[in-house]
Amino acid sequence: LGSTYVKLGQFIASSPTVFPAPYVKEFQRCLDSTSTVSFVEVKRIIERELGRPLRDVFAYVDPTPLASASIAQVQVQKPGIEEVLKTDLGVVYLAARILEFINPDLNIRGSLADIASDLRQSMLGELDFREEQKNLDVYRDFLDENGLTAIAVAPKPYPEASSKRVLTMERLSGVPLVDLEGIKKYTADPEATLVNALNVWALSVQKCEFFHADVHAGNLLVLE
Repeated sequence: LGSTYVKLGQFIASSPTVFPAPYVKEFQRCLDSTSTVSFVEVKRIIERELGRPLRDVFAYVDPTPLASASIAQVQVQKPGIEEVLKTDLGVVYLAARILEFINPDLNIRGSLADIASDLRQSMLGELDFREEQKNLDVYRDFLDENGLTAIAVAPKPYPEASSKRVLTMERLSGVPLVDLEGIKKYTADPEATLVNALNVWALSVQKCEFFHADVHAGNLLVLE
């Protein structure tokens, strides 16, 4: 399934209340997993999406993708991913319906078909980076309005260098929230840092237009 498999794995790894613990643990390998696309192809996509040469938009673009300890500065949608996702997710939904019929006990924690349907809608919605840009603006406003900017940050998007398939953001670097030894390099009180992260997330559930439901290690960093 390629990219779809990775996204499904990330969903399973981030849903311990839905899937058995052995599955959650095994699929955590997908949290930092990604395949690469040649820089030539990436450059072509950026220039086509933004309608001008790369050098007119960015002073410099490193052809090597950023490591997992960074929030990507320029996010580029892989070519052909929409068609792949639609096909793969259709297969996943059909498989879920068949499994429900063969073994109804699998629906004890919720309908597999409903989960597959919701996942399809969510993943296809992620293909429009303009929605992610809007979400970043909304979340940054939430942090600012609630006086949380001293303890939590969301990357600033740059709309003039973004489109449906390209999202340019402020670069943030740090360590995953689950890396206790790494966190100790940046704070004298790791426990307080974890509590702050939890409190910010809990407040977003109450006061923000939306809350982050995919807070795995690849999406949440303790900043340098």
